Amino acid sequence: MTETDLVPVFDGHNDTLLRLYQSKDTDVEKLFIEGKSGGHIDLPRAKAGGFAGGMFAIFPPPVEKSRRGAVPLAPSSAEPLPPEVPRNEALTSTIAMASILFRLERAGALTVCRSAGDVRNAMAQGSIAAVFHIEGVEAIDPELTMLDVLHEAGLRSLGIVWSRPNAFGHGVPFRFPSSPDTGPGLTDAGKALVKACNQLKIMIDLSHLNEKGFRDVADLSDAPLVATHSNVHAICGHSRNLTDWQLGAIRETGGMVGLNFATGFLREDGRMNADTSLDIMVRHIDSLLQALGEDGVGLGSDFDGAMIPAVIGDVAGLPKLIDALTARGFGRALVEKIAYRNWLNMLEKTIG
Repeated sequence: MTETDLVPVFDGHNDTLLRLYQSKDTDVEKLFIEGKSGGHIDLPRAKAGGFAGGMFAIFPPPVEKSRRGAVPLAPSSAEPLPPEVPRNEALTSTIAMASILFRLERAGALTVCRSAGDVRNAMAQGSIAAVFHIEGVEAIDPELTMLDVLHEAGLRSLGIVWSRPNAFGHGVPFRFPSSPDTGPGLTDAGKALVKACNQLKIMIDLSHLNEKGFRDVADLSDAPLVATHSNVHAICGHSRNLTDWQLGAIRETGGMVGLNFATGFLREDGRMNADTSLDIMVRHIDSLLQALGEDGVGLGSDFDGAMIPAVIGDVAGLPKLIDALTARGFGRALVEKIAYRNWLNMLEKTIG
């Protein structure tokens, strides 16, 4: 299969900036552009897999660890929430990862996109379309001063929380089996953040947010509800996945969900196990289509932030999932909606 035969993919979530930030390589532009073994996304593999762009997340890592040590490999029904990250630490790492994003753009590796039109133009020119996203807004002060600064820099999408508490709300712990109803709703600052995001046309990502916080966003927001990287709770009963009620609320607003490739959120046993088939991924997509309709489903891989099925391996393996959807009987038009068109339409509705 040649690059011209590939179905382009716009992906709802990756943690590549975190991987580059934590890399021992000082020349992260070269690391991304030339590619090396390890990780999931770099420029050569992106081209091989038809990766046309996505939400590039900035995730402030735990202070006490240099990696995502809070994600357990084995299921647990009593996993506690990790501690809150101090704002000064989160601000330092957030700015550093934003710097990496802009350095990659200057090096010609990608294009930072501030509108859906920018995304379409970048894709048409063969440049990776990168939307600046923050996963866990610990770097933003409760007065929202930093929100204006980050928006001016290009921030167009944010997840209020990762799976930990902050000044704005509470995330879900990594529990299986578990309901996402695990704690209190948004704080007053969190509610103000929702309204500010609506005014600034910043898309709000509901992934990682607990159920009461989800309900608060649903009540307050005038934008479509979006979960960039979550799966179906009825198939995998993990706290990170979406219940039937949550999926219904998303559908009512004309919202969208991106399929998360993390094996612990796909498998019925909740295990982080790379020996996970494409069949379970297609099953989640089938269920999402039934719940949300053809316009409400996309991909949200969590590349560089999770253990994904070995059959996909990395971003170069995206055509295997596309082929699996085709083999299931999905027509070309539906495959293209899931692969990229639905995300582009959602960005038009949310960020403009």
